[in-house]
Amino acid sequence: YVAGKPGDLYALELKNRTGDRLLTVVSVDGVNVVSGETAATSQRGYVLSPLGSIEIAGWRKSSQDVAAFYFTALPDSYAGRTNRPANVGVIGIAAFREYREPVNSSHENALGESRTDSAPAAPAASKAEAKRGAAADERLGTGHGERLYAPAQQVEFRKASERPDEIISVYYDSFDNLRAQGIIPTARHRPIPNPFPSDRFVPDPS
Repeated sequence: YVAGKPGDLYALELKNRTGDRLLTVVSVDGVNVVSGETAATSQRGYVLSPLGSIEIAGWRKSSQDVAAFYFTALPDSYAGRTNRPANVGVIGIAAFREYREPVNSSHENALGESRTDSAPAAPAASKAEAKRGAAADERLGTGHGERLYAPAQQVEFRKASERPDEIISVYYDSFDNLRAQGIIPTARHRPIPNPFPSDRFVPDPS
């Protein structure tokens, strides 16, 4: 879980800890961040090089820029504004390993079955001001903010399987909402006992 603050920009940092290329299909609030479609694991995504990383700072608008992610009230969120509010508050990553051609198979057949997906991009998060005004007790979503320069290119990638090798889910909301749900513990009404308040020897009781 992540506690977000209305108006704050944010970015996703993905790291590939394997020695192979990975395709990562990324969704925010149930929406694919590359295509804008209602998210499914079979869609387009970002390709990470072996042991590589990527920062995704917004909704992909073209091969050159993205619209910044920022926390905002549900009605102002991209999902809310496109009539898809049901899955607001979750970020998802579906990771796929790359197909490896068997030793005895022909190179021609492998190329004939290859597919094209979006390539790595490395957008830098902007410090510019984002929209504000969501109340702390409103459910948070992710807005469609200002344009950020974030170049990307198309590359070929063939999945080893249509089933993701891993799916990661990260949930977010305001601090107050997470505390109200019991995810962030409330402050105790009494001090927490200290097991070692002194290092003296044992005195006689009075």
